[in-house]
Amino acid sequence: MYRVAANATTHQPLVLMRHGESSWNESKLVQGQNDEAQLTDRGREQASTAVASLGEYSFDVIVSSDLSRALQTAQIVGDALGLEIVTSTALRERSFGAFEGRALRELPASLSGIENRVVVDDEAHPPGGESLRELQVRAGDFIESLRRDRVGERLLLVTHGGTIRALRAYRAGITMKNLAWDRVGNCSIWMV
Repeated sequence: MYRVAANATTHQPLVLMRHGESSWNESKLVQGQNDEAQLTDRGREQASTAVASLGEYSFDVIVSSDLSRALQTAQIVGDALGLEIVTSTALRERSFGAFEGRALRELPASLSGIENRVVVDDEAHPPGGESLRELQVRAGDFIESLRRDRVGERLLLVTHGGTIRALRAYRAGITMKNLAWDRVGNCSIWMV
């Protein structure tokens, strides 16, 4: 049985940011870890606008998902704030396997594990994809690596909606099961 780390709530603050609108967001396609989607003009504008909201924070470095839509967002923010960017595959979106590139409406709740904006099955996964439980384990492992390797650094994490939800749940010390699947808008900023 998976358990969230007992010390998951003792931490340094992290600022999380979702990538800007991508071409696949615009087309309502399942993205996952497929790296074909690029930022739209609107997505680049969202990233530029988000820089003003980040001005109240002071960062040492940006850690970004290595997927193009997140990395493009991180580069816009990093250029504006004069920050170095490092990438991590641990910050990738949940893998949707065989459903990546298909219309969002084709992904059934029985494979996503999400129904009526609530996680009903954190073990469900599309063929060749990742469950929400597996996503949270990956997110938790990443948080623990930050505790070991980046002590005291002020980090901006540029990542994806599902990953933000998993990181937030891990930091709160809860599992994904029965989690409300709240809206995580493009270039929204979350403090955990």
